[in-house]
Amino acid sequence: MEKTMTPKTFIMNILNGIALGTVIVLIPGALLSELFKALLPSAPFLQTAISALSLSNSMMGLVVGIMIGINFKFSPIQSASVGLATMFASGAVTFDQGVMTLAGTGDVINMGLTAAIASFLILLLGNKLKSYTILVIPPMILMVAGIIGRLLLPYVTMITTLIGQGIAQLLNLQPLIMCVLLAVIFSILIVSPITTVGIALAISLSGIGSGAANIGICATGFGFAIMGWHVNSKGTSLAHFIGSPKMSMANVVKKPKILLPIICSAALSGLLAALWDIKGTPMSAGFGFSGLVGPINYINLADGGFNFMNIVKAIIAFAGAPILFSFIFKYVFTKVTPILKEEDYYLDI
Repeated sequence: MEKTMTPKTFIMNILNGIALGTVIVLIPGALLSELFKALLPSAPFLQTAISALSLSNSMMGLVVGIMIGINFKFSPIQSASVGLATMFASGAVTFDQGVMTLAGTGDVINMGLTAAIASFLILLLGNKLKSYTILVIPPMILMVAGIIGRLLLPYVTMITTLIGQGIAQLLNLQPLIMCVLLAVIFSILIVSPITTVGIALAISLSGIGSGAANIGICATGFGFAIMGWHVNSKGTSLAHFIGSPKMSMANVVKKPKILLPIICSAALSGLLAALWDIKGTPMSAGFGFSGLVGPINYINLADGGFNFMNIVKAIIAFAGAPILFSFIFKYVFTKVTPILKEEDYYLDI
């Protein structure tokens, strides 16, 4: 392995690659998916575009692997090889009697582990292969790292299942306490390698529990956007809630204290789920503001459907409250009790 590659640098390259790759594949669907679905009855030709958006989500493993390769400054051949191995082990690809199926995004933790194994092998070999790189690296990385990752997948998936079972116990608590805790937990999980959608589906999180989890993720997305508004580009800031807050995952690992205003905002925002009966489905619970999945599902489930009052409640619960609390706690933690500064939220993308 290269002398300059420290364990910390290695881990940060993996985390940054996961964060960036996740946002890249989720942004198209976040911007267009719900809009195209709404227009589909009157514009059937949009079905092709919807299929493309679905494919984007399922290719997360490939994109994450390539982004990790780029972070390590690998050659195009090496980066693509990491991407192929990561995609194979992601869990988004299933095989049944010779038929290959793509579904879902896959397990993010397993993507990181597989890409880490692939990257370690490439760093170990260095440039020793020279002109034989194109012949050896792609099949070797796919067969070794890809298959190891694929074998690890069932065991890694158990981590998500165990976390989900723990969270499921919260559903037995008093509604106000449950909503606050779910909002806080999901606000933290969304900036970890854990897939919030996977956990929500694993425990069939629905009703106000789903609404609270969703609002907690909204608080994270808007919180990171607002906290780093003056140090990040506007596009990077907006991507936190339009796409996914996971793009700040590496920053959270380096400086966990930057989660303080996020957690406070999520806790207060989560109260609205209980007070206003903000509901959701297992599928909507892990999305936050992305693609307007949370707000649209709430309005569909609310009494009266798409009426004025429900739309106003959705705007306040999923955007207004998280934005307001984010500004309040930004002031608290950068001015009143200055333990944070905006530079802590800077992303080098």
